[in-house]
Amino acid sequence: MVVESKRVIARRVGEYISGRDRLKRLLGAEVLEVSPGYAKVALTVEDKHLNAADVCHGGVLFSLSDLAFALASNSHGYLALALEVSMSFLRAVSSGERIVAEAREEHLGKRTATYVMTVTDERGRKIALTKGTVYRFDKAFPPMDNDGG
Repeated sequence: MVVESKRVIARRVGEYISGRDRLKRLLGAEVLEVSPGYAKVALTVEDKHLNAADVCHGGVLFSLSDLAFALASNSHGYLALALEVSMSFLRAVSSGERIVAEAREEHLGKRTATYVMTVTDERGRKIALTKGTVYRFDKAFPPMDNDGG
C-alpha cells in the first residue's frame, strides 16, 4: 500500500467534496484551498442568496462555513461528521459582495476534532464566527474505489 503525504490526501479530499457536494453547486461556492486541518471557500452573494430583508440569508453564511468545516475536518483522509455547530452573526452582507469562509483546526483527537470557522467580506471584516466539533470514524474518506484510488 502506498503511503500518501498529508497534503496529497487533503487535496484529494478537496477534489472529491468539490466535485460531489450538491449544495456547493447550488450556492455557487468555490473551493479555494484545502490543506491538512484547513480549508478556504468563497462565493459572491447573488439575489438568490438574499432573505426578505434583502441581505444575505443566515443559512447561506452557515452553509458556506459548513462547507469549509467539512473540507477541513475530512482533510486527514478519514470520514468526519459534525456533532455540533454554533454560529454568531456579526454583520449583514449585501448582494454583490464576495465572502470567504476559512476553517482552522483547533484540536485533533483520535475520535473528535474541533474547528473554528470565520466568514469575512472582501475588506477582511468579520461577518460570522462558527465553532464546530466532529466525530472521526475509522473509515477512509474519500471512499476508495475498486482499483484503490
